Amino acid sequence: MAYALKQDSYDTKPQPRCALARWTGNSRAALFLCLAHNYYQLNKCARRGELDRSRRVYFSERNLRILESFGAQIHIRGLDHLRCEDGPYVLVGNHMSSVETALLNAMISPRLDFTYVVKRSLFKVPFLGAAMRAMDAIGVDRKNPREDFKIILDEGKKRLAAGQSVLIFPEATRQQQFKAENFNSIGTKLAKNAGVKVLPFALKTDFMTPGWLFSEFGPLHPENAIHFAFAAPMTVTGNGRDEHAAIVAFIADKTSEWQAMQQ
Repeated sequence: MAYALKQDSYDTKPQPRCALARWTGNSRAALFLCLAHNYYQLNKCARRGELDRSRRVYFSERNLRILESFGAQIHIRGLDHLRCEDGPYVLVGNHMSSVETALLNAMISPRLDFTYVVKRSLFKVPFLGAAMRAMDAIGVDRKNPREDFKIILDEGKKRLAAGQSVLIFPEATRQQQFKAENFNSIGTKLAKNAGVKVLPFALKTDFMTPGWLFSEFGPLHPENAIHFAFAAPMTVTGNGRDEHAAIVAFIADKTSEWQAMQQ
């Protein structure tokens, strides 16, 4: 399979918006229908037991093309850091919107087998639950931090020992602005316990902001470019405090840089 994101970097090329976007005035409802249809096909594939890595990439790349057809400008850097010969990794980054969930497989799955740590309730979400189960995602309740921590460590170490990288959003919930105090150190702790490297990433996905009725599909902001950046993997030493600080600094620097570019 020829992947769209083959190089270290990617930038959306100038293109006209799709006919549906033009006819509906770039309506978020139209975008929702396009993405929902893709997720429906993804769900069918997962239920048939056919959602392997190549198909995850296929559906995620379709999400990328759909977003671009509605005016999204997508910029990605650092994909060469996702070297499968050095993995598996614990991937940790900030969490802003449903856009990252739609796109991360297109970036990571060609290079690494990986899974997510997610809210257990996502297993019941139509069109998405079957895909999360197919990826052997780790579910947590987010009600008891101590129990969640134990589950992430125990289940995460199992996935990593089997060669599967684990992606964690340490903020737990989506944040429109990155705040270091909300970014916990679970990623470095898991990497340290499992004896693997931690790989930081930063993102800015406020092209789509949370909605009042449907948090997954809120208002569109084509003026807000979508950015992803992956940093080099790092070995966690000692108590991991220095590595955690370096990860926080990387995300803070990138998000500030992107915000300044937007103004």
